[in-house]
Amino acid sequence: MRFGVISTAKIGREDVIPGIQKSDHTVAAISSRDADRARQVADDLGIESAYGDYETMFAEADIDAVYNPLPNGLHAEWSKTAADHGLHVLCEKPLTVDTAEAADLFEYCADQGVEVMEAFMYQFHPRTERAREIVNEELGEIHTVDASFKFPLDNPENIRLDPDLAGGSLMDVGCYAVSAARGFLGEPDRAFAHTRDSWDSGVDTNLAGVLSYDDGRVASVSCGFDGPDRDYYRVETDDGWLEAPNCFGPEHDQSVSLTYSVDGREVTETFDPVDHYELQVQAFADAVESGASPPLGREETLGNMRAIDALARSAERGEPVDVAGSE
Repeated sequence: MRFGVISTAKIGREDVIPGIQKSDHTVAAISSRDADRARQVADDLGIESAYGDYETMFAEADIDAVYNPLPNGLHAEWSKTAADHGLHVLCEKPLTVDTAEAADLFEYCADQGVEVMEAFMYQFHPRTERAREIVNEELGEIHTVDASFKFPLDNPENIRLDPDLAGGSLMDVGCYAVSAARGFLGEPDRAFAHTRDSWDSGVDTNLAGVLSYDDGRVASVSCGFDGPDRDYYRVETDDGWLEAPNCFGPEHDQSVSLTYSVDGREVTETFDPVDHYELQVQAFADAVESGASPPLGREETLGNMRAIDALARSAERGEPVDVAGSE
């Protein structure tokens, strides 16, 4: 599969493009609003073609799919435009600004006969699959899940702080914590959250929330742009626990681990370095080429967006809200 990349964003240059190039697929074109910038990045990364306009790349480049890492508020618009040109879409998380827009994008792409998948690379790391396997097969009933993703932001001009582009810590990194919690517990029934805007930016820069379930299980999720790096999830069960540090963004050359305890017996498992961006691209492209649905499909994405929408709505209202009906 031949990919075209929208923009010269850092995540594309440093993570996804190298991941595609290590896979069985290629990056054939890149586009930017700055044609000189696109050409420079293309030369640096060995990409055949460069364009100074996104839609020109869609129309003229010899590509099969598009990788879209634009700001959140632009995901739906440019993913639809790519679909108009018959191109499959791998789009950065969160797929869109809310559940309704995500549902609309899936329907739009289906009507155009193309696939769209939300790019959640940590889902493809072997440790993620193994953690869920351990919890499902070796640990007892889950009581609580605690998941957090935070990092310090030091630039007031960062697009993550722009409300017009659907910025905020919940959308940027909180989506990972929500995804991790749902991966162990399934779809929550209610949400309750508090936020803080420490930059006076118009978006949340810190969020602490609870996703609760009718059977009594609870997930606590937190995210933010203040304070030191922090990302982990921990699962507590009636007979033990599991914890994974640095769970959402390990480097390609970095070994990672998880530790779990069952009835007092503690086990640590270590995983060799792996490029989860490469694995993500490979899984997406293999599915498209075989005619199968992408591994992260409509229901997974909409489930995550419903929980995100509910947390945001709760924080705005200052009270718990139901997750169902967020569409």
